[in-house]
Amino acid sequence: MTRPNKSKQVCRLPIYNEFFAKGVGETDSQLILSVEEFETIRLLDYLGMTQEECARQMKVGRSTVQTLYTEARKKVARFLVEGTALLIEGGNYALCPHETCTWDITEKGAFQMKIAVTYQDGMVFQHFGHTEQFKFYTVEDGKVVSSEIVGTDGQGHGALAGFLRAHQVDTLICGGIGGGARNALAEAGIDLFPGAAGDADKQVESFLAGKLSYDPNTRCSHHDHGEHHTCGNHGCGKH
Repeated sequence: MTRPNKSKQVCRLPIYNEFFAKGVGETDSQLILSVEEFETIRLLDYLGMTQEECARQMKVGRSTVQTLYTEARKKVARFLVEGTALLIEGGNYALCPHETCTWDITEKGAFQMKIAVTYQDGMVFQHFGHTEQFKFYTVEDGKVVSSEIVGTDGQGHGALAGFLRAHQVDTLICGGIGGGARNALAEAGIDLFPGAAGDADKQVESFLAGKLSYDPNTRCSHHDHGEHHTCGNHGCGKH
């Protein structure tokens, strides 16, 4: 009897799931990257996990991770070399609940993460590069166990990624954010949730409940425009 194909645990769905090479005309040819294949790319290449750590995270054997990762790399390579459209969809996976996710295992075996929110007067500040304060939330087993407000000491834009990494932040919730800062956060391995607004504490509660309202396409290009630019025109609030 055929052995059933066990679903793989996935902790992050892709923010973007369609990729097309500029200048390539429409074609019926396309590559399908499964969600669990995407997860191996995210864990191994983006977050820098070992294959053993990735296997534990996804609750599968190391050989399964090797197979998924090899296929994923081949498809990404074909997209880069041939320009064949790449779609991320389907597969055999199960989303992990936050309370059992193993992003960071403490000595006691508790799930722990650190969330940062751009902060001003209790609200999510709407311009990442100009934020003067972050509110940090330490989370264990899906619940906030402590929080603190920390000043940025005048640092801005791309330098803030290093500031957050130095404070061991895993996840950032913010309003508008520019392309350079996005890249810096990605290099630092910090998950980004832009386009959030409202009470900072409530946004963190919503995030932990899997109900955060945010827009992954929210951008602020304030520094790329002249002095007459207003961030409000780009959906990133006030200066």
